[in-house]
Amino acid sequence: MRLRAVSFLVLAVLGTFSATAANAQDASPWTADDWNFQRSQPTENQPAPDKKQASPDNAASAPDALPESAMQTSAKQADSSSLDTQASLRPAEQIDSVSTPFGLSGLDNDNTDLWGRIRAGFALSDLDSPLVKEHEDWYSARPEYVGRMMERSQRYLFYIVEEVEKRGMPTEIALLPMIESAYNPKAYSTSHAAGIWQFIPSTGKNFGLNQNLLYDGRRDVIAATDAALDYLQKLYNMFGSWELALAAYNWGEGSVSRAIARNQARGEPADYLSLHMPPETRNYVPKLIAVKNIISNPAAYGLTLNSIPNSPYFATVKLKQHMDVALAARLAEVPLDEFVALNPAYNKPLVAGTGTGKPTLLLPVDKANNFSLNLENYDRPLSSWQTYTPRHGEKLAAIARHFGISLARLKELNAIGGHKKLAAAQTLLVPIARSGSTPSLAAHIPDAEPAREYALTGSKTTHIVAKGDTVPGIAKRFGITVAQLKTQNHLKSNRLTQGQKLTVLAAAKPEKASHSDARQGREAPVKGKRVTLAKTSGAAKHSSYVVKRGDTVYSIARRFNVAVNDLQRWNKLPTNYNLQPGNKLKNTPDN
Repeated sequence: MRLRAVSFLVLAVLGTFSATAANAQDASPWTADDWNFQRSQPTENQPAPDKKQASPDNAASAPDALPESAMQTSAKQADSSSLDTQASLRPAEQIDSVSTPFGLSGLDNDNTDLWGRIRAGFALSDLDSPLVKEHEDWYSARPEYVGRMMERSQRYLFYIVEEVEKRGMPTEIALLPMIESAYNPKAYSTSHAAGIWQFIPSTGKNFGLNQNLLYDGRRDVIAATDAALDYLQKLYNMFGSWELALAAYNWGEGSVSRAIARNQARGEPADYLSLHMPPETRNYVPKLIAVKNIISNPAAYGLTLNSIPNSPYFATVKLKQHMDVALAARLAEVPLDEFVALNPAYNKPLVAGTGTGKPTLLLPVDKANNFSLNLENYDRPLSSWQTYTPRHGEKLAAIARHFGISLARLKELNAIGGHKKLAAAQTLLVPIARSGSTPSLAAHIPDAEPAREYALTGSKTTHIVAKGDTVPGIAKRFGITVAQLKTQNHLKSNRLTQGQKLTVLAAAKPEKASHSDARQGREAPVKGKRVTLAKTSGAAKHSSYVVKRGDTVYSIARRFNVAVNDLQRWNKLPTNYNLQPGNKLKNTPDN
């Protein structure tokens, strides 16, 4: 298959917003353990002035999750009857991609820092409410929380600012996901609102956000942003005030309209502060103004606002057919949590099912070209999964045996209740059987080091970060990839401090690679040959593992960050082999 790689002249957003504890241990939105292809709730609670409120990090009970309103007229999940035809799949063997960086118009903006650009677009009036001060105090007292929120937002903020400016909206609107979800794309409320903009199923459908077994458009960064801005523009046109439009986004347009009518009937003012509304909505706009004020002058609140480049963070890659999430992450050479953070709409371990055309991936701008090059040289099947419609009365256990998957995993993947035995009239996601044999279960956690395979010298070097050093520059100097350098030093971002010590395990020159490719830790692309992905560095620390009670092939693979099918191959395990305590397994390939 042939692809044309697209070059980019844009920088990845590296900035984050925090106080002195800029390197909080949980700055990354998730670890690999968070990725189970199920909608899950964040665990951190944020107290709020009103006892009914909680943090947007915990969208299940947050004031930032939408209340029952026109925005939440129905709390039912999309059921199997709503699955569109895209959810019915066949194994994909061919694929093509086109990469496009988002937001190139931003490069013409005079501000080189995104925060300066956002400040220049502020247009909302100050709000004369003591609630603004309460929320300012709350945020300023929790710099670690604010840091995590800003760490997440840096992936999406440039794109959203671009879209807000195209519509002539105040740039405060780009900060609204900080109130709705703390920019957590996995946020999911008790009212079934999902994504950074917190759409419920019914409102999402009204604004064109498809939802099915494989894909939830409410979590799609591009689609949900477009829908949210459409809705906010509609509300502004209805009420002629951004404060009332924001109240309606939270409370519902019908509720705001009735509150206005009641005040007008009594001859009272009908502005935002004069309306009687629930505590959550009463706090909604003050919270947004508080965040705006902090961004306007972070030093006044004891916080530090690190620079964010005024350039795109991600590019789009349009696929012609579906492929495994884990494989896509590995071909793009990005950690799985980063891949999922950019592509949270795919509910299952498969990129498919959008219902609006071929799937689209978002990738960091400096990785989209890598993806294209790696995909061009990858000649194995792209998908390990397919959909299956059970026959009437067919038992789940029989389906699991037929497709070589455990019953528990089948239920987990398809959100089936624990005691259910018969398959309902729903489409199931199951592994693909190849060449008539029972399939092995593909790993859902890709290798921790998605780089090319090469030999290491075995010698460690300590590098002291000097002024002007960058992670890519250091990696290039020692002939390893950025991902390898970050993994070796447990770096969660590309931020470095002068004087910081880095341990570097330098790479030998790869076989059959050019000198320039060797310095970047890459195997030179060879037309028609399969790309060899590196084994995880975590697994290399252990050569064998003794099985303990309760262990499964899948749990052991996750423990050592290796693929399930690799673990089975190294140990010559049949697909349905039952491990016994005391079994000794290799967790690295033979040399």
